[in-house]
Amino acid sequence: MPVITVTLMEGYEESVRERIGHQLTCAVGAVLEAPAEAVTVVIQEVAAANYRRGDRHRQPAAAPPDALALVGEFLKRMEARDLEGARSMLADDFEMVFPGNARFKKIEELVEWAKNRYRSVRKRYEVFDLAPQVDGSVVYCYGTLEGEDLQGRPFADIRFIDRFMVRKGLLQKQQVWNDLVTSGVIGG
Repeated sequence: MPVITVTLMEGYEESVRERIGHQLTCAVGAVLEAPAEAVTVVIQEVAAANYRRGDRHRQPAAAPPDALALVGEFLKRMEARDLEGARSMLADDFEMVFPGNARFKKIEELVEWAKNRYRSVRKRYEVFDLAPQVDGSVVYCYGTLEGEDLQGRPFADIRFIDRFMVRKGLLQKQQVWNDLVTSGVIGG
């Protein structure tokens, strides 16, 4: 029966406290293989006036957006070809790595490259997984691809996995793996 107590300065939104409680429960479950109902998380709040660090009063920092929601929104904007909206979610040093070690720094480079691979593609998501890191989060999503090849033939049920590194509320890296080549949808 693990009990975790966290002390936060007052001012964080309920959704942020909810994310903290959930991630702490998951961390204990992963390390101890304890079921969620056996893990207790208590979040205590301290008034900002009663909080000092470095001999100075502090204010709560803004929490970054939920990494799972950020990745989901990015992928939605990419599929809708809202490239400007998607670009607003990227760190300055963002990098994408696609099958065949194709590397891109700009979304427009990816869109141009994809024109020679298929006419259209859509993702059907099965799972989004969050892996918290000390300096951010890793988000994995996987599922299947469907669309049309360059000759206009439909394809479906092609496996994919995307891995995103999220830091400071921005996407820093995207790595993509899929079976488009091995399934014969595109040439090797």
